[in-house]
Amino acid sequence: MGQSQQIQTQEEELELNSIQDLYRSFIMECPSGSLYLHEFKRMFGVQNGTPESQYMDSIFRAFDMNHDNTMDFIEYVAALNLVLRGKLEDKLRWSFKVFDSDDNGCLDRHELWKIVKVCDRIFQEVDVNSDGQITLEEFVQGAQRSPWLQNFLRLDVNPCGWTRLPNGKEPDCELM
Repeated sequence: MGQSQQIQTQEEELELNSIQDLYRSFIMECPSGSLYLHEFKRMFGVQNGTPESQYMDSIFRAFDMNHDNTMDFIEYVAALNLVLRGKLEDKLRWSFKVFDSDDNGCLDRHELWKIVKVCDRIFQEVDVNSDGQITLEEFVQGAQRSPWLQNFLRLDVNPCGWTRLPNGKEPDCELM
């Protein structure tokens, strides 16, 4: 066996082990084999009736590819793969789908207003001097003192934290 074939085999074994670990974690969190919206929100510490709750509804709906109001393991892995490895165009198409809540292929002002509500909440949390601008220092300090903002930002910067392995550790995102 050549060295390149051996490396490819090792990478496939690592990927298979990562998927198996991910599946064990998924089943521990969702013994029914389906992840429901309320469980998805709980993973991120998001409560109903908040602007971020509406945003999470849209994210969940975009990942629920067969529209059965649950996310099965295949949809879950596809979501992780998109966020961790997806091409820019795929991520942009997915982002559009997140905001297109009526699935008509167009964004209207109402759909974009959801983004504005979350933006307003970020300003409430971070813009200490209320000047309508957030400096880097305000952003860093605000995020450090705001558990809500830390959880919200985790959606973008730590998608591998969406799951824990059976041993309680986060998976190696490089292997996913």
